[in-house]
Amino acid sequence: MLGIIRTCLYCVFGLFSLVLFGLTAARLQYTTHLPLGDPSTTGIISSLLFSALLGMIWSVYAVIAIHHMREDRWIYSFFSEILVLSALFLLYLVGAAIATHIWGDLSFCQQFRACRILTTMVAFAWMSWIVLLGSLVASIVVVAANGALFDPFHGRWNPRESTYSSRRTSRAAA
Repeated sequence: MLGIIRTCLYCVFGLFSLVLFGLTAARLQYTTHLPLGDPSTTGIISSLLFSALLGMIWSVYAVIAIHHMREDRWIYSFFSEILVLSALFLLYLVGAAIATHIWGDLSFCQQFRACRILTTMVAFAWMSWIVLLGSLVASIVVVAANGALFDPFHGRWNPRESTYSSRRTSRAAA
């Protein structure tokens, strides 16, 4: 059941990252027409764009790994999943917090498309962060409940079908 919840969280996170990517790309395109030194041309847009790109890549990989029970050697365990989620968590938190600090209240200019994009971009950055928090908590719950820190993060380890490690097979046989 928790695998289904984790997969759904990753799907939602991937969708939110895709929307954030599109919004940051639109905002980045808009800022190319602004003069240098304009306060609305901060580097936080690039940071959110990078975070969204990493979020999309990770969510696709995680959904495939969980659904198809992949056991790649690079990012295969709950430990590595928690590390990646923690890094993304920090990227999104810093990006959303700085964007909120800069563009926190744009209610005075909602009649302009640029302000609506910024407001929506900040909202999707925070929503992505919240979903990441949920994914991180779900993974930590699985690890704590099952003592599975170094087990494959798809969470359905089967010693007869696993290519994870011969060490795991010998331990399971004992």
